[in-house]
Amino acid sequence: LEHPGLDKAAGEEFLREAFQVLLDEAVRKGTDVTEKVCDWKEPRELQELLDLELRSGGEPPERLLERCRDVIRYSVKTCHPRFCNQLFSGLDHHALAGRLITEALNTSQYTYEIAPVFVLMEEVVLAKLRELVGWSSGDGIFSPGGSISNMYAMNVARFHRFPESRPKGSWALPRLALFASRESHYSIQKGAAFLGIGTDNVHLVSTDERGKMIPEELEKEIQRAKAEGAEPFFVCATCGTTVLGAFDPLGSIADICQRHGLWFHVDAAWGGSALLSGKHRHLLAGIERRVTLPGSELPTKQAQSSPADSVAWNPHKMLTVGLQCSAFLLRDTSGLLQRCHGTGATYLFQPDKFYDITYDTGDKTPQCGRRVDCLKLWLLWKAAGTEGLARRVERAFAFTWYLAEEVKRRDGFQLVLEPEFINLCFWFVPPSLRGREGSPDYWLRLGKVAPAIKERMMRKGSMMVGYQPHGTKVNFFRQIVTNPAVTKDDLDFFLDEIERLGWDL
Repeated sequence: LEHPGLDKAAGEEFLREAFQVLLDEAVRKGTDVTEKVCDWKEPRELQELLDLELRSGGEPPERLLERCRDVIRYSVKTCHPRFCNQLFSGLDHHALAGRLITEALNTSQYTYEIAPVFVLMEEVVLAKLRELVGWSSGDGIFSPGGSISNMYAMNVARFHRFPESRPKGSWALPRLALFASRESHYSIQKGAAFLGIGTDNVHLVSTDERGKMIPEELEKEIQRAKAEGAEPFFVCATCGTTVLGAFDPLGSIADICQRHGLWFHVDAAWGGSALLSGKHRHLLAGIERRVTLPGSELPTKQAQSSPADSVAWNPHKMLTVGLQCSAFLLRDTSGLLQRCHGTGATYLFQPDKFYDITYDTGDKTPQCGRRVDCLKLWLLWKAAGTEGLARRVERAFAFTWYLAEEVKRRDGFQLVLEPEFINLCFWFVPPSLRGREGSPDYWLRLGKVAPAIKERMMRKGSMMVGYQPHGTKVNFFRQIVTNPAVTKDDLDFFLDEIERLGWDL
């Protein structure tokens, strides 16, 4: 006990060498277009290569560094210019520096005493995001992803409508009903199950041919829920649906929420970053709307007069901030988050601290330990400025339009629909199927093309792109360009490679 339990000098030397491995293998090679996106191995083969077993004895630094290299080598390089499999991709070096600092400082963002810099920083970043939404005041918190942000919205909306549900639970509630489009994120269903609302009480509203919620159908669903004896309380509009990239008509939906006194939540996890661009923020027109809800159930006059709507926004997607960075934004200024989630644990949120305890923000969430998610976005924003982030968004749109025109120009490629956002959905029709559109098995055979091409590209390691069916439409590719390192050459390669891999199918 008289000596440290760690060898600091040896540890720092290992860190220096590990950081070099990180720089060489993950950053340089991981973003090098001449390298593979992935080195595909089957699960059993990969288990043997990695030697994942944990043993009683430790290993020397040289072996550990090799293990670090192996981990990077066999992981998917999501920073690669030809990775477009998810709604996030790319690497921003400033944001990465923020992530490294966060990990090194290893603090939890729940009180000012343990995270003074980050408590202040989070408030500044959240205020800037609210300003872009169009709100001059409000509240918010960073959460562990867009799904959790949507769940926070449901929970806060339920508490706002039925504050007695907090002490009494579901016994104090009628049968609740919430509404989202058929194209909404699956977290709405998960949230309803998790919060005890029930997936049967999620009313999925019909959408038009572009995947946008139809306001008239929302009105019908609300009336149907009331006729069935349910209590409508929450509407989720989506800005940037996962597959088609659709934006629901926010103004019309807000009007309906106002008329029925329903909580108006906007899931802009994917599409929110379009707010940074003067050219494209019109896609979210109406997001700034205030829906004045009935406040008679609330305990104070301040709460009764407060606005009540919310937004989920994931900067870790289009802005290349790095996982995870999800903001839950609230118009309310009455402390609704604190009242909904807070318990005032006296060992953490002591009321007699020597500083202003309003800076102890951790009780606003159901979490206790909470990662610092604001630093990487703050550092990136400081480096690029709002104008630089806007250019990043506009570049993604420009590349999508370029790719769409190339798809229309090339034989064998067919758009599923004209893109409104940066989701580009298309089929590749191999020569064996061209001219056979009227045959009975055409769509069945076309639906097998995308999975076959995906398998070939994964085994080759040349690139990664997602595919899926949608309604009556068979499997098609969904290409997403968010990586600022992407060039036209990468997009041309992408289409060429699809053609090469699928030519003989």
